[in-house]
Amino acid sequence: MNNIWDNKNYWEPNPEKFPNGLNPIVKRGKEPGIEVCLWFNPSKDNSKEYWEKDTDALIGFYKKYGIRTFKIDGVNLPDKSAEINFRKLLDKVGLETNNNVVFNLDVTAQRRGGYHYLNEYGNIFLENRYTDWTNYYSYTTLRNLWMLSGYLPAQNFQIEFLNKWRNQDKYPTNDTFAPKNYSFDYLFAITMFAQPLAWFEGTGLPEEAFSTSKLIRTYLQHNTKIHSGQIFPIGNEPNGRQWTGFQSIGSSKEGYMLVFREDNATSKSGVKTWLPAGQRVSFKLIAGTGKSFEGQVVEEGKVVFELPQKNSFALYSYSVK
Repeated sequence: MNNIWDNKNYWEPNPEKFPNGLNPIVKRGKEPGIEVCLWFNPSKDNSKEYWEKDTDALIGFYKKYGIRTFKIDGVNLPDKSAEINFRKLLDKVGLETNNNVVFNLDVTAQRRGGYHYLNEYGNIFLENRYTDWTNYYSYTTLRNLWMLSGYLPAQNFQIEFLNKWRNQDKYPTNDTFAPKNYSFDYLFAITMFAQPLAWFEGTGLPEEAFSTSKLIRTYLQHNTKIHSGQIFPIGNEPNGRQWTGFQSIGSSKEGYMLVFREDNATSKSGVKTWLPAGQRVSFKLIAGTGKSFEGQVVEEGKVVFELPQKNSFALYSYSVK
């Protein structure tokens, strides 16, 4: 944003809305175990010449409220000076907070860091999709992550799941891929090998949505090990009709597999994995449909998976015999 430092109190909490600052919100969040994070848009003036003022504001939030995670949005790096100053901002915040502050870098527009550059400062906010705009389709979000995971760590990306009950009337009634046609568990499962982003207001969810908390609790028992592995795409490129998914390789002997059966008529399919042909592998079902089984890896690393329903998934841990 331009000219924000014409107002020296620009980043101070509104005294009418927050008469006691942010302390009550931070305190209330800690009670159920929620960490408050903030959105921040650095100033743009003259290739970010006021980067030090932005830095002081961020450090101030950390020191005063203990806030340590910031979504950095609205960045544009039109020239080398802007790039240098932006990096100075990120580096100084890290130095002054003993690297306790991390950044969630928005890469949705403009010239910014992200995939291969300025990616050492935190995670990546990948995309803006909304049911309001009818541009949220689960298979496109899955495809974006699937394609990127062949080149970059999937666990570095925030991947969204939305409130599928909102704006159902905005999608065509015969739209096969409209969010309403997928379970809430399925939408969340797409995010599990990345960093799940609940891209909605929790107060807008219907009661039935909260049954997904069972899947989330199960996922949280495994997510550290999943993210500690090397994650790669498996199966076919998602298009709403494929067998697809991800593999997290913990070692040559074990890891995790997340398999999706999109809207297709085949209840069994050979899915190309990163397992060597000829191996015997045990798959233990952790979440989703399907069942535990022991299978043989055939040519091209394919394993036959079975999911009885369309638009379903299964999360397995696996071990090589």
